[in-house]
Amino acid sequence: MIQERKRSWAMAIKALVHPRALAMLFLGFSAGLPILLIFSTLSVWLREAGVQRSTVTFFSWAALGYSFKFVWAPIIDRLPFPILTVRMGRRRGWLLVSQICIIASLLLISFFDPKMALTMTAVGAVLIGFSSATQDIVIDAYRIESAPADLQSMLSSMYIAGYRIGMLIAGAGSLWLADWWGQSTYDASVWAKVYRIMALMMLVGVVTTFIIKEPEVKESRDSVFRSTADYVRFLLVFFITISAFITGFFLTASLSHEIKQHLIDHWGWIKQLAGFVTESGRFIFSVLLGSLATWGSIKARIVPFDHIKETYIDPLADFFHRYGTTALVILLLVGTYRISDILMGVIANLFYLDVGFTKAQIATYTKFWGLWATLGGGFVGGILSIRYGVIRILFVGAFLAAASNVLFAYVAGKGPDEMLLLMVIIADNGSAGIAAAAFVAYLSSLTSVSFTAIQYAIFSSIMTLFPKILAGYSGSMVDNVGYPMFFIGTAIIGIPVLFLILWIHRLQTSVIGK
Repeated sequence: MIQERKRSWAMAIKALVHPRALAMLFLGFSAGLPILLIFSTLSVWLREAGVQRSTVTFFSWAALGYSFKFVWAPIIDRLPFPILTVRMGRRRGWLLVSQICIIASLLLISFFDPKMALTMTAVGAVLIGFSSATQDIVIDAYRIESAPADLQSMLSSMYIAGYRIGMLIAGAGSLWLADWWGQSTYDASVWAKVYRIMALMMLVGVVTTFIIKEPEVKESRDSVFRSTADYVRFLLVFFITISAFITGFFLTASLSHEIKQHLIDHWGWIKQLAGFVTESGRFIFSVLLGSLATWGSIKARIVPFDHIKETYIDPLADFFHRYGTTALVILLLVGTYRISDILMGVIANLFYLDVGFTKAQIATYTKFWGLWATLGGGFVGGILSIRYGVIRILFVGAFLAAASNVLFAYVAGKGPDEMLLLMVIIADNGSAGIAAAAFVAYLSSLTSVSFTAIQYAIFSSIMTLFPKILAGYSGSMVDNVGYPMFFIGTAIIGIPVLFLILWIHRLQTSVIGK
């Protein structure tokens, strides 16, 4: 475990104006812009187009690319992109490619009306999620490699600040524009213009990529990848594996539906559980089929086992070697830390609409004022993490983030009260900012420079995988238990996280004391 030490307030505040920290502000903006366009803003668009609430929350699965980015993170980490890697460097080259893909995906989704072409809207959302997750892989690696460990807390805070500003533009900005151009009637062309404006805003990230310098990181290990042919073969196996996974997922669609219906017919009271179990079964089968495809590729000598070992096995082995059995507890914490926040986030905009708030009110209170509350929480979280240590603030953030969800149950019973909503948003977003700043810094401290991109991608993927799968059913949960009980439940589900943090803190203290 890494021993944490307290630093002076002056040193903590001085880290705010470090050049690398300022660079992370703009890269954070580039990372924060796309996520709401498939996670929150899109839900308002779909709801206005007449899509059912349960279907709208399923669209949150378009962001599952963030949860599986560890699969292609090694490719981004190792495979040089033609021309750009030589001219711009490994990180900046891939960063530019991902940003261009995000822009193209945003333009693509703007050409389809979900009322008439829901499938194509889903395809566009998935492409945005994939491209944005790829950008996150590169930014995370760049952040960790570009500054020493004692600056990571503040870099995390600046990244979160930029991220939230990007979310403000994509959330409040897009809703303001849609409300201004469309008023109270649904018009697909209005949303098309909104998404094209968002594509234009991605140029902030592109410009930043050209300005920043490539981090200077000395490779600490020899690679088994010797030539371009090695990279090409590995890329081929990657596509074979992904194709097998997708094939397995689609082949089991009808069988999964039949099993789900059978469970509902016999045990109707576990309708949501039936859906979760059957979809989890499809996922596990698809993973096994993809793994079989990888094994077959190794046996067919398309790619040597050493390439797979270095890319996927070695990063995990390094992590378990450094943390021993404590690694399992850490991974459990990583996989559940944001569960209350994500469950709440998927249903939030639908909740505001159902309570009776307008798009303009949602933009003003939950996005605009929510941004400033999150920024304040993020800066406070970063400074406190440097001053008192990450683990302590990790606990405080987890407690506040879960507890603040209960406040929304109160809002559900009061109706569209603007001042009440403002106070609740400030409390909730401020808590989330503190928690996020500490958590990103904690994840950064877990990574090894030798495996920066893949290890952080694994951590951040685990962080969102289970919560996002569960969040896809949040619309169905609300249909059955109502908003107040749902929000109380999201707070209760965050309690075990507090015990995990205390457990890890005790393990860390005992290791340091030896």
